Amino acid sequence: MLVSEIQQKSLFTAIKTPFNAKGQIDIEKYDYLIQQQIKFGVDGVIVGGTTGEGHLLDWEEHLMLISHTVNNYGNQLVVVGNTGSNNTREAVKATQYGFASGMHASLLINPYYGKTTNEGVYQHIIAALELGPAFIYNVPGRTGQDIPSEVIVKLAKHPNFIGVKECAGNERIAQYEKQSIACWSGNDDECFKGRHEFGSHGVISVTSNVVPGMMRDLMDNPNSEYDDQLKDLYQWLFDEPNPAPLNTALALTGAVNPVVRLPYLPLSQAKRQAFLAIIEKLDATLVVGGQRLNLTDEEFVSLN
Repeated sequence: MLVSEIQQKSLFTAIKTPFNAKGQIDIEKYDYLIQQQIKFGVDGVIVGGTTGEGHLLDWEEHLMLISHTVNNYGNQLVVVGNTGSNNTREAVKATQYGFASGMHASLLINPYYGKTTNEGVYQHIIAALELGPAFIYNVPGRTGQDIPSEVIVKLAKHPNFIGVKECAGNERIAQYEKQSIACWSGNDDECFKGRHEFGSHGVISVTSNVVPGMMRDLMDNPNSEYDDQLKDLYQWLFDEPNPAPLNTALALTGAVNPVVRLPYLPLSQAKRQAFLAIIEKLDATLVVGGQRLNLTDEEFVSLN
């Protein structure tokens, strides 16, 4: 798939990785989640990202999931494998394997924990960018280091550069877009204005795991009323570090089993009740899973 083709896509879901009672990847539930994304018109998925708990998967699981997604849904969705790492050799190797399995693009991140110079960030990313089309992920709240504009501008000259998943706000997105650097919002609560007021190409979304159709409308319709309707859901999904709230949410809608891998835990009973109250106000046919389950603490399983 050409870089220019991928740049036409506006809605990507950072897809959840579900687990079974043994803590293994639940392929049946994963397929259901993917099929719901297709049903509601999502353009692509990020496999094994932060939301998909790629950092809790071993590389065999991670690459299997990318391959499974490509082989079964690659003709219906843009499949982006999160093959970035803070270890340059690891990122290059994983990206090579990802492209060998047929993924359309990679998601590359700057070195977290092990900070480096701006030139070090550039060299780290370019090593994997050489291998095929890639989104660059800038999330300083998680990596502890912003990718400055001079590095992005330099990376954007590479023919494999698709654009940036940018979490530093709409003002920066607007600055990049004015320089013809494609940007997708990494903040769901800013993505509607980002798309229609600041000129972003779209969003790479967590919320679309729960309400993909509503997020589709937000990207397509500048007059959408859904942004106001979703404010409480945005706030709830990010009240605690992602993906713990999403894990809890999809269990409560019946979309996945109530099984999580540590260090994530389900949200408290009070917060679960708050979520049920939020989705009660939404059209149940637009909610993945469609149920409102009042699960107890004992029904959730946390495994290492």
